[in-house]
Amino acid sequence: MLRQVTATRYVTPLREGGSLPGVVEADDEGTYVVKFRGAGQGPKALVAEIIAGELARRLGLPVPELVVAGLDPVVARAEPDQEVQELIKASAGANLGMDFLPGALGYEPSAHPVDAELAGRIVAFDAFVENVDRSWRNPNMLIWHRDLWLIDHGASLYFHHDWDRAERVVLRPFRAGDHVLRSYATKALDPPVVTPDLLAEVVALVPPEWLDVPPERYVDHLAARAARPEAWLP
Repeated sequence: MLRQVTATRYVTPLREGGSLPGVVEADDEGTYVVKFRGAGQGPKALVAEIIAGELARRLGLPVPELVVAGLDPVVARAEPDQEVQELIKASAGANLGMDFLPGALGYEPSAHPVDAELAGRIVAFDAFVENVDRSWRNPNMLIWHRDLWLIDHGASLYFHHDWDRAERVVLRPFRAGDHVLRSYATKALDPPVVTPDLLAEVVALVPPEWLDVPPERYVDHLAARAARPEAWLP
């Protein structure tokens, strides 16, 4: 499983996203952006965050460290917003934390050109995990210390919202026209090198209680997709 920390102080909510994540301090002296299990998207968004985020990291893409953040609702007792209080009460226990990058800026395509090779790798990766949430409207990337960082993979792995239909969409093509980096990815796209062993490794990082199917279902689906990149690669 991922490294585990315990939240010691709830700092502030982040209202940019629909899931209302929050910044917390933890017992390892780190600061994390926490996505809560009790949010409307439910545990599957956190499952997608881990599988896609940790797979991206193992493929050499820049993703902030992910952790499992234990939460006792008492740490947010001073938060005045009733909506936040209810969310935190519904999320007691394990949640997903991402290393907080202080001072990071949201990615702006016109201000931050991206190397064609890196852009191509990101587009190809997002095509593999079916990440529809990296468009010019909502890039879900940060610039920190002049480097690009990928965040927010909760909308990936769309197939796991309907397991009865998942087998029929294994080779679903990816529409990259709206991808924020498509114009920078000027070279031919190469599919990410993904093996069943690598997939098993990242799926094993997910807390078992967040899964509603055996972990092998994720491995088998994604391995079948990896075997036929010509079907989905833009």
